Amino acid sequence: MDVKRIYTVYFSATGTTEKIVSAIAENAANSLDIKCETIDFTPAKMRINRINFEREDLVIFGTPVYAGRVPNVLLNFLSTIEGNGAIAVPIAVYGNRDYDDALIELRDILVKDNFKTIGAAAFIGEHSFSRILAKGRPDSKDYEIAVDFSNKIVKKIKSLNYYDLDDPIPVKGTDYPYRGYYLPRDRYGYSINILKVKPHTNDNCNDCKLCVSVCPMNSISFDDIRMFTGICIKCGACIKKCPQNARYYNDEGYLYHKQELEDMYERRAEPEIFI
Repeated sequence: MDVKRIYTVYFSATGTTEKIVSAIAENAANSLDIKCETIDFTPAKMRINRINFEREDLVIFGTPVYAGRVPNVLLNFLSTIEGNGAIAVPIAVYGNRDYDDALIELRDILVKDNFKTIGAAAFIGEHSFSRILAKGRPDSKDYEIAVDFSNKIVKKIKSLNYYDLDDPIPVKGTDYPYRGYYLPRDRYGYSINILKVKPHTNDNCNDCKLCVSVCPMNSISFDDIRMFTGICIKCGACIKKCPQNARYYNDEGYLYHKQELEDMYERRAEPEIFI
């Protein structure tokens, strides 16, 4: 198959998805001696216009996993992307718990957008709720796996005919209808609803406005960064990127769920690749 362009495409509020997708795409670009271009649709302004690809493109496409699925706030935008027969590699990045049906859902979205899926993978990144869970990941071992996976993608591209890709790449997960979103529960088994929970701001804040610029939903007021003008998706960007450590959560249910995740999923989850 002929590939003329490689694209790194991702939503990555705290940067973990970006790191993995970029490592895969840049290695493939170097191997094929092709320039790698980036489409970062994390900022809300990047999800306004349609994105179009061509048949000769290879697209390494990444999203984080939220509650075991592709973030539902992205679904409308993702449905507008036009693959036009381009080759795609869906990548799901999760916070060490599980990716559940996120990878198969992302694959199916790309197939519906008229992409040909040549491979897929699930990688691990530091959890958006925590600085402990999967701390520092992706790490050197993850990058080694990412580069090896990229080499396998390149080898497959060189060995296959375009029309050998009529069937979607098989991945782990439940065929549509997918499982429901993962629901946190308390020690008694009752659901914990954190949908409306938002971070607070302490006195460390020097009003630098960085949180305003990194919020992927444009939900933090520029005039008063303690105010929200839209939804909070708990992506962690405003907390983890704040140079003053000024933003935090104090909701009891949220903190219980965070602690539970840290306690239950200490083990090192490993990437899974499908090729």
